[in-house]
Amino acid sequence: MSEALSKGEVTSTELTQAHLDRIGDVDASVKAFLHVDAEGALGQAARVDADRSAGKKLHPLAGIPLALKDVLTQEGIPTTAGSKILQGWKPQYDSTVVSKIKDAGIVILGKTNMDEFAMGSSTENSAYGPTFNPWDLARTPGGSSGGSAAAVSAYEAPLAIGSDTGGSIRQPAALTGIVGVRPTYGAVSRYGLIAYSSSLDQAGPFGRTVLDTALLHDVMAGHDPKDATSINGTFPDVVAAARKCDVKGMKIGVIKQLQGEGYQSGVQARFDESLQVLASLGAQIVEVDCPSFEYALAAYYLIAPSECSSNLARFDAMRYGLRVGDSDGASAESVMNATRNAGFGHEVKRRIILGTYALSSGYYDAYYGSAQKIRTLIIQDYAKAFAQADVLVSPTAPTTAFKIGEKSDDPIAMYLGDVATIPVNLAGICGMSLPAGLADEDNLPVGFQIMAPAMQDARLYQVGSALEAALVSQWGGHLISKAPTLGGSK
Repeated sequence: MSEALSKGEVTSTELTQAHLDRIGDVDASVKAFLHVDAEGALGQAARVDADRSAGKKLHPLAGIPLALKDVLTQEGIPTTAGSKILQGWKPQYDSTVVSKIKDAGIVILGKTNMDEFAMGSSTENSAYGPTFNPWDLARTPGGSSGGSAAAVSAYEAPLAIGSDTGGSIRQPAALTGIVGVRPTYGAVSRYGLIAYSSSLDQAGPFGRTVLDTALLHDVMAGHDPKDATSINGTFPDVVAAARKCDVKGMKIGVIKQLQGEGYQSGVQARFDESLQVLASLGAQIVEVDCPSFEYALAAYYLIAPSECSSNLARFDAMRYGLRVGDSDGASAESVMNATRNAGFGHEVKRRIILGTYALSSGYYDAYYGSAQKIRTLIIQDYAKAFAQADVLVSPTAPTTAFKIGEKSDDPIAMYLGDVATIPVNLAGICGMSLPAGLADEDNLPVGFQIMAPAMQDARLYQVGSALEAALVSQWGGHLISKAPTLGGSK
């Protein structure tokens, strides 16, 4: 698309309208979007076309449409974080990520659906209804960034942005057959990213190919003085790495604890085949032992709810968002209670209660403090593993996409879906999921996860592009081209 734009074969306005038409064709079935900003998108596209006609030097992605997860603020555009408590709220400022997107001339089509406040693994926890997987509309697209992933998978947008707290970019990428990356913590600004768990949240890119994702990653990354956790340093050239496609001589570490028992047979088979492909390309496959990963899930579900309990305290009916129960004589406390009860969904309430309990007097050391110690052990395990390998790998998720409602009444079963992705977030390192093929049992996409040390994001793209090129050659085309078209033009 970028090449066609630069050659004048198509305008950004035409490209944007084509994607708006596609959204009109299929989104009633997929429900990837919460808000489509057709007027704003076409206005952005027209400005890019005018700049191109005037001979201005433009970013390679200028004029390319993008879907934005509804957890990032965009000035004047409804931003809800998938929650009733923010229904109708229009921010007065852009998040840093959105500012960077606009500066590059990328066209924002609208805001995508998500699990409320990014709490979930299926996008069923949205206050506005679930998103459906384009490969099988009876199944979830994963979560919490399910709307963004489904939009890319359904050809409603060529690029999208999500956020990843415990796997919320990588897991939906795996379930919808696309590429998703969680950058190093601090590599992408969190200013304007509505907080769930501040030490874990990180915005990142979705694309249909490794190179597409790298181009968007490059736009998003960089130091931001508005974010105290932003890294001020030299950032790796992920685009050059994505074009390298070479793993000869690299050591690929297979994490012993993230495979085998509990993993769907088709998922394990595609993972093993991908390892064989990497070996055939000249990589050395080694096994690494990370014993503390056994406790990662439990540690995460104490740390994340504790931080969410603190972060979501700001939604108090006093400053912005929903306000109910404000009758004559009502106390501030009663209004706050009524608003939070009406505005938050079941999963958000569950995690607030769990986090508040874990932080309470007499329980802090036993729960939150102990979970942070496990986090340190996980960081140490990663350090030892990366001393033996350039990157680490695992299946992205233990299963393919599950059916809508299948795990709704069993939160523990839902949480187990993040078992392979959570350690990356606890350690603050980077991870990628790319398509590894289709599982034999259900013909649904399988994700292959690559992990690299902090600020070594380029390694993800180097390994990912090499594996992708080999698999594309083997399949005779990108996996995403084999997805159902859902009707309409693509």
